[in-house]
Amino acid sequence: MRVDDAHDRALIDNVRPPQWANPRPAARYNLVVLGAGTAGLVCAAGAAGLGARVALVERDLMGGDCLNVGCVPSKALLRAARAVADVRAAGRFGISATGVRADFTAAMTRMRALRARLSPVDSVRRFQELGVDVFLGEGRFTGPETISVDDATLRFRRAVIATGARAAVPPIPGLTEAGYLTNESVFDLVDLPRRLAVIGGGPLGCELAQAFARFGAAVTLVQHAPRLVEREDPDAAAVVERALRADGVRLLLEATVGQVKLDGSDLVIDARAAGVTAPLRADKVLVATGRTPNVDGLDLPAAGVAADATRGVIVDDRLRTTNPKVFAAGDVCSALKFTHNSDAQARAVLRNALFLGRARASALLIPRCTYTDPEIGHVGLDETQARARGIAVQAFVQRFDEVDRAVLDGETDGFVKIVVRGGTDRIVGATVVARHAGDMLPALTLAITRGIGLGALASVVHAYPTQADAVRRLGDAYNRTRLTPLARRVLGAWLAWRR
Repeated sequence: MRVDDAHDRALIDNVRPPQWANPRPAARYNLVVLGAGTAGLVCAAGAAGLGARVALVERDLMGGDCLNVGCVPSKALLRAARAVADVRAAGRFGISATGVRADFTAAMTRMRALRARLSPVDSVRRFQELGVDVFLGEGRFTGPETISVDDATLRFRRAVIATGARAAVPPIPGLTEAGYLTNESVFDLVDLPRRLAVIGGGPLGCELAQAFARFGAAVTLVQHAPRLVEREDPDAAAVVERALRADGVRLLLEATVGQVKLDGSDLVIDARAAGVTAPLRADKVLVATGRTPNVDGLDLPAAGVAADATRGVIVDDRLRTTNPKVFAAGDVCSALKFTHNSDAQARAVLRNALFLGRARASALLIPRCTYTDPEIGHVGLDETQARARGIAVQAFVQRFDEVDRAVLDGETDGFVKIVVRGGTDRIVGATVVARHAGDMLPALTLAITRGIGLGALASVVHAYPTQADAVRRLGDAYNRTRLTPLARRVLGAWLAWRR
């Protein structure tokens, strides 16, 4: 952390206390965990709580990306940016708010304060109190059953690799020399850059582009694909694109970056879009082009663990590596680089590594959310994915401009789409585009996980008025498809007889 204030000092005191001295290793551990991000912390705390002797090794900061440079700081900043947007749009609701000034520096101070406030949960002291031996330092395998940390050797019955991932940086000429930001450095900013170029139109690039624009930066987002968040439903991506443009983000789609160079204090980015070179001048460049697994420096061959730079640690469906005594969980081995996926995989690893369990990673249904405003939430398969697997599907869509609460909230540019297997009400996937889409996903995830059909959702009483009532309306829409002409005639005859 580069900001030397009371908040970051409190954070460091929790997640990397300068005075910390590593303990003397036990003769052998039930479990040694490499990495103290989400997956590693869940493994260590869970195993210790079950009575295992556990060692936890971290080379950088306890809490990993999520606490320090990921979910926690980003969502604190996004919330502040949303407040700015709400105040500026207050006139729509008959509220006069003149002279609004967004204080980026104050928002970043708030972020650091909240991050420090949350850090005790991931702290060295908490895990020590849980009975975990915490080792701060570089951990590497020295054999199929041993890991070294500094001068100490940790012997294990089982080990978990949970070293996470880091920002992937594309090989753009001049980028390294000119300097750039990633998620690992952008939250060290104190002052708002006047001009920001964002390379990458995935979730992180879109979230931060919108946030910085709302604070008043001139933001240009460069995306190689023809649309943003390209793995999402095209209709959902279109809503986010409209939202970013409305917030003043300049979008260069189907674009590439030829080089980056310094011109005085300016960063000059040669972006090519539609065959035309469009030089951009910026004060900062944010690279948001994906993640790469942290497998360097672990000496995995010494343990007989296979890995590659793209996929990370190679695991089977039970999250075992090519060494049956070593497991992996989270971003270091999974294509789904989400905190909640890391948590779920860690729980599966505990069952499999310590108790001969048979939990399978493929059985986990992992939702995802892009935290733009509005958000995109998704779980399961979309229409394209389902049909690619040979599954006939039918989609039911409820737009928010027909949902009372969304109209009242002034949040009508969004929808709920539920995809069912053809001829049934079995839900195979769902997409929600709404201001709080992520909060609407759990009910749909539960429905898929427990086999609750779309028709059954119509019988769930929803509070009125809520935006989640869109889900009930889709249940009604499905049930109306069951009212065939024959069924209508039979019911009509019955009712006529009953008159």
